[in-house]
Amino acid sequence: MATTRWEYATVPLIVHATKAILDQWGEDGWELVQVLEGGTGLVAYLKRPQGA
Repeated sequence: MATTRWEYATVPLIVHATKAILDQWGEDGWELVQVLEGGTGLVAYLKRPQGA
C-alpha cells in the first residue's frame, strides 16, 4: 500500500483579497488545512500530494 507524501506551503493572507488568494492556490491543487493569526496577520497553511 502506497503512502501519500505531502508538500506544504504557508501563505500570508491579505484580508481584502483572501478569497482570490485561496482560489488561486486551490486552482494549483493546494488544499487549505488551517488559517491562523500570525505576528503580522493571517497565515494560511496548505498541502497537496507531492508531484501534483
